[in-house]
Amino acid sequence: MKKVISTVALALMMSAGVYAQSDVTYVGGEAMYPKKNIVENAVNSKDHTTLVAAVKAAGLVDALMGDGPFTVFAPVNSAFEELPKGTVSTLLKPENKDKLAGILSYHVVAGKLDAETLMKDIKKGNGIYTAKTLSGGMLTFKMNGKHNVTVTDRAGGTANISIYDVYQSNGIIHSIDKVLLPG
Repeated sequence: MKKVISTVALALMMSAGVYAQSDVTYVGGEAMYPKKNIVENAVNSKDHTTLVAAVKAAGLVDALMGDGPFTVFAPVNSAFEELPKGTVSTLLKPENKDKLAGILSYHVVAGKLDAETLMKDIKKGNGIYTAKTLSGGMLTFKMNGKHNVTVTDRAGGTANISIYDVYQSNGIIHSIDKVLLPG
């Protein structure tokens, strides 16, 4: 009976696109290996194809393959689809490389901020934690319920972390449901 329940639970998690097996986490049905770096894993995630294309267009591949550690708040494809029509295609043009790099580096914080650390820092800050991004801007973190962290950008847009703690050799990725904007 226990094996049947485990098999059913695994099937449900797989259909949702997120599950863990030993040290490997699965995002969008693809394995994210903790011994690979952020870019090596992200290119395999079917949920982050737009983000990967943007990272390439912005010339940030080498930076995100660096030693880090980095914490990346990675918008899923549907987050990019919520932007006004034409925004993504405009940002991917070579003449907008610097603007795109600024937006993407606004999603990256130096250091390893796993879910446990974020939640502890929010509690220490009486419900609010702020972190400086690689672009120099600030992100604000709050709890939304008992186990969900939200991220608010300078413009007041709020994203939910939908997948926590995808460990990489050079940091952590948290998937988010909105694109954060520096303001």
